[in-house]
Amino acid sequence: MSETTQLKEWIEASNNIVFFGGAGVSTESNIPDFRSVDGLYHQQYDYPPEHILSHHFFMENTEEFFRFYRNKMIFKEAKPNPAHIALANLEKQGKLKAVITQNIDGLHQKAGSKEVLELHGSVLRNYCMNCHHFHSLETILAQEGVPHCECGGIIKPDVVLYEEGLDSYLLEKAVSYIANADMLIIGGTSLAVYPAAGLIDYYRGNKLVLINKDKTGRDNQADLIIHEPIGKVLSFLVDPIL
Repeated sequence: MSETTQLKEWIEASNNIVFFGGAGVSTESNIPDFRSVDGLYHQQYDYPPEHILSHHFFMENTEEFFRFYRNKMIFKEAKPNPAHIALANLEKQGKLKAVITQNIDGLHQKAGSKEVLELHGSVLRNYCMNCHHFHSLETILAQEGVPHCECGGIIKPDVVLYEEGLDSYLLEKAVSYIANADMLIIGGTSLAVYPAAGLIDYYRGNKLVLINKDKTGRDNQADLIIHEPIGKVLSFLVDPIL
């Protein structure tokens, strides 16, 4: 039996599926990841990306942060790919209970997914550090340099920077979904970023699926491993009628 056939059979037999995904889910929408050969870690800047995207850099070099952020972190024209659409279809069928994502692009919602836990926040949300008023992405893009609220405060993207902690409520919710799932599909992530990668340890079932182009450090824990682009693997679910 092929890996894809096995995946289809497990999906058909499951009614409490949870998906946990990373940057590889969005690379097929032409959003670069960080760790691949062409990823941000391998491009040349005055500072490494992980340094620019840190809390202390944001506070100390705010204008440089936003120059990088507008140039390399916002992909307004990106569209959902077959992976996003397939997961939204599974949710509509009542099989998929939640998407837990490390991505900040909002493409899961754009594809139609409703229950999306954005562990690292979203570029679509921004807030004033002074009055806490929320602003759209358009507010960030409409201004040059450091964006400011009407009150004069600096507008900060609602994304989790390096050195910042994840939202405890979202983490607890993600743990609950995973612990109660009858099938956990993990896709497009190297499972190298903690604490998010540690969520896999809360799964108690026997249908743990890892879909990633490259090997991960958790392959030995999986019940099914598929080393292919996730959009290609899930393309059979793009038509909502199975």
